[in-house]
Amino acid sequence: MSLDFGTRLIHHRHSVDPQTGASSTPMYLASTYHQEDVDQPGAYDYSRSGNPTRHALEETIAELEGGVAGFAFSSGMAAISTTFLLFSAGDHLIISEDVYGGTFRVLTEVLSRLGITCTFVDTTDLAKVKEALRPETKGVYIETPSNPLLKVSDLQPICEWARQNGIISMVDNTFLTPYYQKPLVLGADIVIHSATKFISGHSDVVAGLVAVGDPALAKRVGYLQNAFGSILGVQDCWLVLRGLKTLKIRMEASTRGAEKIARWLESQPAVKQVNYTGLPSHPGHSIQAAQATGHGAVLTFEVEDGSVARKLMKNVKIPIVAVSLGSVESILSYPCKMSHASMPEEERNRRGITDGLLRLSVGLEDPDDLIADLEQALA
Repeated sequence: MSLDFGTRLIHHRHSVDPQTGASSTPMYLASTYHQEDVDQPGAYDYSRSGNPTRHALEETIAELEGGVAGFAFSSGMAAISTTFLLFSAGDHLIISEDVYGGTFRVLTEVLSRLGITCTFVDTTDLAKVKEALRPETKGVYIETPSNPLLKVSDLQPICEWARQNGIISMVDNTFLTPYYQKPLVLGADIVIHSATKFISGHSDVVAGLVAVGDPALAKRVGYLQNAFGSILGVQDCWLVLRGLKTLKIRMEASTRGAEKIARWLESQPAVKQVNYTGLPSHPGHSIQAAQATGHGAVLTFEVEDGSVARKLMKNVKIPIVAVSLGSVESILSYPCKMSHASMPEEERNRRGITDGLLRLSVGLEDPDDLIADLEQALA
C-alpha cells in the first residue's frame, strides 16, 4: 500500500518498538554493547559507530529522501564538513556562490589549507557551472533555494551533467526538506540538511543529516562519519524523530504564512526587494514549481539600509531576532551580521547580501498578526 508522505512521517519501520510495542523510539543511552562472540560481533559495538536510536533516525531520513542510507551528525556544519572530506588534496569543487556563511568559511579557510580548492559560481546558470569545470573537478555543491537570496538552481540538468563528468553532486535541502523537494530523485548523489531547522522544528536541538543514493558512496560517507566521530547524540536523535512527525503540517502552515507575508511585503513602499520563490515575480519561480512541490517558509526582503533594518529589528514584537530558521516561532535574522558574518564584506556585497537585507523564517503564528507587527515596525 502506497502511503502519503505525512502518514509515512508517523508510521515507518521504527515507529513502534518491536521489543515492547512502545509508540516512541526508545533512547538507547548506551556507549558500549556486550558481545556474545568477539569473532562475530553484533550489530552494535560502540555508539560512535552505531546506536539503535541514531540508526532509526538515519534509516528514516534515507527513506524520506529516497536514498539507500542516512547519517546523523552533531550539526549541519558537521554534516557538510564530513561530506567535503570525501575529497582529497588537489581536488576542485564547484560551489553555489551565495551559500550559507559557515559553508563558505569551511571551504575558504579550512579545506583550502588541505589543498582542496573551489570556485564559486552562479549555479542558476548551467553554462557558468560548465565553464567552471577543470580536469581536477570532483564535486559540485548546490544550495537551492540559496541562503539568503533564495536563488533557484535547476537540479536535474546540473546533476546529469555532473554524473556524465564523474563529479559527485551534493545538495543542501535545508530550506525545503524532503516534504517539498527530493534532490536524490532529481539525480543528486548526496543530500544534506541542517536538521536544526525545519526537520526538528522547535529550536531545541542542533543536528545535521545526510542521505545518499548510491551504496558505494554511502559506504564512504559512513566510514568518514565513524572515523571523525561527529555523530548526533541519542537524546538529540530522539528529538529530531519527534519533530519529524509534524513536519508536513508545520511546513504547510508556515508556507501559507510566508506566501501571504511575501505578497504583502512586495506591496510596501519601504521594501525595495522581496525574495521568495512563491512569488510569480521571482526569476526562479517556474523552475521551483517544476522541481519541488512547495516554496517553503523562508523569505528575504531588503529595506533602504542598515539603519532602517536595525530600527525594524528593534521594533518587531512577535518574531524573535536571532540566528537560525525553521522553527514554530518566526525568526527574523540579519544575514550580514548573523548567517553570513564570516563572509568578507566585499564578498557579501558582490552577492547582494547588503546591510539592508533581512531574512524572515515564518513560524506558526497567524500571518495577519505577523503582517500587523511588520507594518508597525516599518512605520
